[in-house]
Amino acid sequence: MIGNGFKCEFSVAEAIGQLIIWILLSIVTLGLALFVLPYYFLKAPINRTYLTDRDGIKIGKLSVEVNFADILGHALVWFLLTIVTLGLAYLIYWPAVIKRLLNAVKVTEV
Repeated sequence: MIGNGFKCEFSVAEAIGQLIIWILLSIVTLGLALFVLPYYFLKAPINRTYLTDRDGIKIGKLSVEVNFADILGHALVWFLLTIVTLGLAYLIYWPAVIKRLLNAVKVTEV
């Protein structure tokens, strides 16, 4: 059966919880957590998204798994670029992370 759309079940409460955690992590790490934040912040809604058929019935689940070593390697390169560009590279870092996450998405049957 061919999918017709997506349904995301990521709630506002989950988003607020994540935001609070990342604010605390950013304070504790003096901002260094902000370089791994895009991966985990964007991964959560993707992992709560389903592929649906024309009737809205779930037929697949999106999931993205990236390991911490890959995240850290990518984040370190962008951290250095951000320092060299006085913060401007961080604006390009987010779309780069989105691209990496979307390329890692797998669809599994429900």
